[in-house]
Amino acid sequence: MGKVNDQHVALIRAFYEALGRTDYAAMESCYHPEVSFGDPVFLEVEGRRRVMAMWRLQLGVSDGLKSEFRDVTADDFTGTARWTSRYTFSRTGREVVNEIDTLFRFEHGLIVRHHDDFDFKRWSRMALGRPHGLLFGWTPMWRKSIRDRATRALDDLE
Repeated sequence: MGKVNDQHVALIRAFYEALGRTDYAAMESCYHPEVSFGDPVFLEVEGRRRVMAMWRLQLGVSDGLKSEFRDVTADDFTGTARWTSRYTFSRTGREVVNEIDTLFRFEHGLIVRHHDDFDFKRWSRMALGRPHGLLFGWTPMWRKSIRDRATRALDDLE
C-alpha cells in the first residue's frame, strides 16, 4: 500500500458509520455510480442501485445489526478494513457474529469496488445451525443454494 490517503480513510469510516446507523442515503453517497460489490454470498453485484438494494436486503434479514469497524487503511487507489457484524438471522432466529475483511478500490474520490470476505462455513453454522450449517455449510452445492436464494431475493426487490 502506498502513502496514506486521509480522504479515502475518512470515506471508509463514513461508510461504516452510516452502516451502523442503517443510513442508506449516507452509505450510497460513498459509492461510485459504477460500484461493484462481492462477498461469499453475493458473488458479484454491479451498479450503485443494485448494490444498495443488496444492502437493504441484507439489513432486512438481520435483526438489530450492530457493526464495529477497525484497522482502516487507504492509499490513493485501494483501502482495507476489518469489521464485525452482530445480528439475529431473522430466518432462523440464531445469533451471528461475523468477522469480515474488506478490500476497497477508489475512483474519483468514491468507492468503486467493495469486496467483503468471511468464513462461509463458520457463518452458515451460526446463521443456519444444525444440521444444515454444520453438515452442509462447506459444500459447493449448499453454497450455490444459499447464493441462488440470495440472488432471487435481490431480483425480487428490484
